[in-house]
Amino acid sequence: MKIVFMGSPDFSVPVLDALVEAGHEIACVYCQPPRPAGRGKKDRPTPVQARAEELGLPVRHPVNFKDPADVAAFQDLNAEIAVVVAYGLLLPQSILDAPKRGCLNIHASLLPRWRGAAPIHRAILEGDNETGVCIMQMEAGLDTGPVLLRQETEITAEDTTALLHDRLSDMGADAITVALDTLDQLVPELQPEDGVTYAKKIDKAEARIDWTRPAREIDRQIRGLSPFPGAWATLNGERIKFHMSKVVETTGTPGEVIGDFTIACGEGAVEILTAQREGKRAMPVSEILKGLDLPKGSRFD
Repeated sequence: MKIVFMGSPDFSVPVLDALVEAGHEIACVYCQPPRPAGRGKKDRPTPVQARAEELGLPVRHPVNFKDPADVAAFQDLNAEIAVVVAYGLLLPQSILDAPKRGCLNIHASLLPRWRGAAPIHRAILEGDNETGVCIMQMEAGLDTGPVLLRQETEITAEDTTALLHDRLSDMGADAITVALDTLDQLVPELQPEDGVTYAKKIDKAEARIDWTRPAREIDRQIRGLSPFPGAWATLNGERIKFHMSKVVETTGTPGEVIGDFTIACGEGAVEILTAQREGKRAMPVSEILKGLDLPKGSRFD
C-alpha cells in the first residue's frame, strides 16, 4: 500500500519501522522541523526524521499547511492512505481528504477517554487501571473520529510513563499493520459522547510534590511524570527528582523521612526507588544514599 507517514517523536519510530518491514511503500515521511537542542542549541532533527533518513526515505517538515504549495505537494503524492502518530500538527481538511482512503491516526488511549496531547501521563496520574491504543479514522475534530481497531493493556503499580510509552508504541505498531491488512473488513465505531476526557499538556507546575496529599496520589504523580518533567521536592535547598516509587503502609509527618528513603505523606507514605540529584543522572536510591546524608527526621519541602 502506498502510504504517507506523519510522526515526529520516539513514540512514532517503531510504527514507521513496522510499516517498512510489512512491505508498504512509504511515499514520503512528514515530521516536525529540526529545532535547537542540547548545550550548543544546534538544530536537531526529530527521531522520526533521523530514522527515515537511515531508511533512505524522503522527508518533509512544513511548519504548517497554510501554504498552498505544501498542500499541493502532499496531494501530488497520490497516496492511498496516510498513517499519523504523534505528528504534532492539526491537519486541515485539505490534507485529511488527499489520500484515497483518508488518514488513520494511532492514539495512545482508549478513546473517547484522554483525547489530546498527554494521554499516557494522564492515565497514570488519574489512577486508570487500563489504557491502550486506538486506530482512528481522522476527521477535523481533536481525536473525535470513528475507531477502527483498539487494543488494551493493564496499567500496573510498576508502570511509569516511560515504560507505558514504550509498550503502547509497540502496540501501536502491531495494531496499524493489522488494521492495514484487514482494512476492508473493519467496521468504524463512532465514539460515544459519554466518557469523553481531555489529556491536556503537562505543565511543569504540576511536578512539585505536595506531601500533604495521600501517598497513592503522590506515587501516581511520581510515576506519571517519569521521566519528564519529573516530580520533585527540595531537601536542604537541593531539588531532588523522583522517578519510581511505591506506596507503603506507615505514617508520619508529611514530608518527613521515616525510613531509608521512605517519605511520609498526608495518608500513608511512599518509598522512593529511583531518584535524581541536581546535575546527576537518575539512579537507584541505593546508589544515591552513598553520597546523600538522609537521616530519619530529614524533611522534604
